[in-house]
Amino acid sequence: MSAVLVTGGKQYKVSEGDTLFVEKLVAAEGDSVTFDQVLAVSDGSSLTVGEPTVAGASVTAKVVKQVKAKKIYFLKMKRKKNERSKKGHRQPYTKVVIEKINN
Repeated sequence: MSAVLVTGGKQYKVSEGDTLFVEKLVAAEGDSVTFDQVLAVSDGSSLTVGEPTVAGASVTAKVVKQVKAKKIYFLKMKRKKNERSKKGHRQPYTKVVIEKINN
């Protein structure tokens, strides 16, 4: 069974047992999270597509841990003015494991 869900402004195709990194969720490690915005559900033989979401469908996941991505640096510069600034950013993510797809 697989589904397409929306979280953090992104769409993910998932099936039971998958591990994925989503935008940071407000949940502690070990908590269970439910995603209600499910765009499509497939059980192998039939496909249900929502308009825009499938009514009554949800995906249950377990939070494994809160992580940060690798640091990226960016440089701002104004030419001929000797102005430079170097800044960095680490995007926070939540690592989840898909437990069940409810149809």
